[in-house]
Parts: sequence; structure tokens; C-alpha cells
Amino acid sequence: MRFVVKSVAIAALSLTMASAFAQKGETVKIALIDPQTGLMGPLGMNQLRSWQYFAEKFSASNPAGVKFEMVAFDNKLSPAESLNAFKAALDQGVRYIAQGNGSSVAGALIDAVNKHNERNPGKEVVFLNYAAVDPDFTNSKCSYWHFRFDADTSMKMEAMTTFMKDQKDVQKVYLLNQNYSHGQQVAKFAKENLKRKRPDVQVVGEDLHPLAQVRDFAPYIAKIKASGADTVITGNWGSDLALLIKAANEGGYTGKFYTYYTGVTGTPTALGTGGEGRVFQVAYSHYNMGGQMGQWMAEFKTKYKDDMFTGAIPSAFNVLGTAMAKAKSTDPVKVAAAMEGLKVNNFNGEVEVRKLDHQLQQPLYLTVWQKADKKYPYSPENTGMTLAPVKEFPSYISSTPTSCQMKRPG
Repeated sequence: MRFVVKSVAIAALSLTMASAFAQKGETVKIALIDPQTGLMGPLGMNQLRSWQYFAEKFSASNPAGVKFEMVAFDNKLSPAESLNAFKAALDQGVRYIAQGNGSSVAGALIDAVNKHNERNPGKEVVFLNYAAVDPDFTNSKCSYWHFRFDADTSMKMEAMTTFMKDQKDVQKVYLLNQNYSHGQQVAKFAKENLKRKRPDVQVVGEDLHPLAQVRDFAPYIAKIKASGADTVITGNWGSDLALLIKAANEGGYTGKFYTYYTGVTGTPTALGTGGEGRVFQVAYSHYNMGGQMGQWMAEFKTKYKDDMFTGAIPSAFNVLGTAMAKAKSTDPVKVAAAMEGLKVNNFNGEVEVRKLDHQLQQPLYLTVWQKADKKYPYSPENTGMTLAPVKEFPSYISSTPTSCQMKRPG
């Protein structure tokens, strides 16, 4: 009888150990739900290639020993199409989804993931948000199943206006943004931060325009010039920034632009050699980071004849692989718990997934558009220009408070 009990105990221990390390060699599918067609298609395809590139890189080396596989869905930048893609991903057994282009899409997916997980215990899904930056997602709408690897709109505006407060040539500001949650938040936080840090600055105009629908920004540039604005603050991205910059060049606007996404597909080409010293970007990385990021970017450009600028993607893989090793599992419930409060050494230093709201805490960088040189040699879209670093903001400066009251499982 003792022998039987002992044998059962050994068998149970063996089973426990086997399940603990069951993720070794396991394939983890990640569904990428983003545009691959339409005006934002070129950006979406760049980021799809970036996800595929880093899936291969991190499959070759990650602490959990898992393999990552991307499953791509074209959502045409539509929340409704995104929900259909989410259902299709579930049908394929996918337990991790990634999305970044459009906070309207991200909001719909957060709601869908919350409902799915509540109704389907044992089949939970985790949402890896790499670029949708509406602060509400880590505040009033925070979700246990949502993790953001980009810096949100408020964090970037905190860093941007910390720099702008010392720029005495900034006197009259025009706010031009896309008419959805992110663009509205850019305008809101710009006004709040400028009032607090530079009460002497005038906001001389404000416009919101339809997302990914405007093909000619000349009328907006005419309004900006007529307002007397010396500075434009915009959270525009993709075609909406590239076409805005093109119109500014053609319309002879000589003021400064403070942006979030100058380095993104199409905008460097639209800028060309124009805007030197006048166009700034705030972001969690930049083209001249050097080190591991520099190696990845050079290899990506050689492989795809394109630029890799979405550093939130390797951040997501870094955190995910480390959390799976910590959890000794690929189960989203265990991995989500392991990601909370997790600190990892990243390409931009040590970063932390804040437990309170699942917002990655990381440094931010302000860069300026200028000619590429020996010190800052990387030239996006072969323009001969680059985004050169001007100022770095440590995590404690770029961090903003959260009102998140997170509901956790169990």
C-alpha cells in the first residue's frame, strides 16, 4: 500500500513538473487586428512586417522557450470589422490579440475581450495594445486583460510641454487633430499642460477633422497661417500627418510642428528636406537609438527595404516572454498575473508594467527633423534627413497618474 501511495505521489509530482514547463517549445499565436488596405494600409503593412520580424527574433530566443506565430486580420480601420476579426481569431484558438491603429478600434476590442472572458472562463484572451494611446484605456476604461506598451497621449504631452515651456519662440499655438478619442485627448491635454506650464501662450485656433478621410489639407494650412500661429500641435498619424506636412510645405507655412508620429510611414517622404529644425516628435524611441534597436532597424531595412519604427512591438514580446517564463505557462490568466508589475531590461532601459493600470512606464525622447550626419546617420525612407535626439525624459517625468479601479479575476 505504501508503495502504491509513493508511486502515485511521484506520478503527481512528475505531472506537476511537466505542466509547469509545458510551454517549452509551444507555439503561441498572436492575432494582429489592424488595417492592411485603404489610406492607412501602408502603415498597417509596415507594422505587420514588424510583428512578423520580431515574432521570428523572439521565437529564437526568449526565457519561456516558446515560439510565436502571427495571424493577421485586415480590419480596414473599422471597429465593426475588428469585432469580426476577433471572432475569427477565437475560432482559430488564438488567446492573444494585438492592435494599435486607432483608439476607436481599441475601445471596441477592450469591450469585446472583457465580455468574452467573463462569459468563457478557461478561454480567456489578453489584449496587447502597442499603439492605441487614449489615456482612458488605463484610467476610467482600464481592464485587467489590456496591456499597453506605447506611452499614452497624456504621457507624451507631459514630456512635450515640459520641453516647450522653455521655448520662448512658442507664443501662438494651433491645435489640429483627428476627430476621434486620441485627437480629442491631444487637444485637451495640450490646453491643460500649456495653461499650467506656459500661461502666456495663446491657443489661436483648434480644428478636428475626420480620421483617414482628408486628402487635401491646404484649407487647414490656410487657416493656420491666417491665425498667426507660430506652432502647430498635432497627434495626427499615417496619411493624416503625411498629407498635412505636404500641404504645409506646398503652402509655405514656416512655423513649428510638435508631433507624435513624424517618423511613421509616409511622413518622412512628405517632409523631405523641408521642415529642418522645425518639426519635433515625442516618442518612446527614435531612429538613432543605437545598440540593440539600431541592429534590429538595420537588419529590418535590409530585409524589407522599409523602416522599423514601432519599438512597442519588441517591448511586447520582451514582456510576454518574460511573463510566460515567470508563470511557467502560456495560459493568459497566469501570464496576465505575471505581467502585472513586471520589470524588464528593454532596448530603452528598464521598463515596468505598472500594476495599477497595465501601462508600461518607460523613458520618452524628443527629436527634431534635420540632415542625417555622422553622429545621427539613420535616414528614414532614404530622405537624407533624420530625427535627431534633443532631450530624454526619464520614466518618472513622463509618467502620469491613473484613476484606474481595476476589477481583477477572482
